[in-house]
Amino acid sequence: MSPKVGVAPLRREQIVRATIRCLARDGYAALTMKKVARAAGVSQGILHYYFADKRAILVAALAAVTADLDRRVATAQARGSRDPRTRLRALITACLRLAVEEREFWIVFVEFWGEMMHDRRLREINAALYERMRRQIGTLIAQGIRAGTFRRIDRLQAAAVILALVDGVSLQLTFDPKAFGIATAVQFCEDALTRFLGKEAS
Repeated sequence: MSPKVGVAPLRREQIVRATIRCLARDGYAALTMKKVARAAGVSQGILHYYFADKRAILVAALAAVTADLDRRVATAQARGSRDPRTRLRALITACLRLAVEEREFWIVFVEFWGEMMHDRRLREINAALYERMRRQIGTLIAQGIRAGTFRRIDRLQAAAVILALVDGVSLQLTFDPKAFGIATAVQFCEDALTRFLGKEAS
């Protein structure tokens, strides 16, 4: 029996959030549809109405954490000026804060990356996600180049470097939050990007 109209989106969100908690607690290898159903407070029949298998629910969890990150970045950028450097800093700060404030969200990324190494379809999903993020960052770099703020550089290659920097520092914050704080992490990235994108680097 299908859920009532209006209930379905809320029920699906409830299941996805439960999946994120389960992934953070037990990892993908130990994830079962039964565990997710129990954590979400639904029957396995209801769970299978929304998701066919573990892979489908993992993809949904990744989409949820990515959407949350997008919202955080948009909110952070809306607070500041339209200056490309300020907007890039807001993007980086939002990503790093997620690693501390919502640690389980980064764990979902890690679990997805581990599983995608053995699954072509998951690799395709990850490739599309990273292509989108490179374009997003690349747009800011292009704006900075036109404004004379950044040196002339291939915007997509530079975006790949910035994305690698943010991923690496975010993962360190996730794995060892006592190593350094958010302010220090942001400064790490800002110093590195000043040298990488600044005109003195040309």
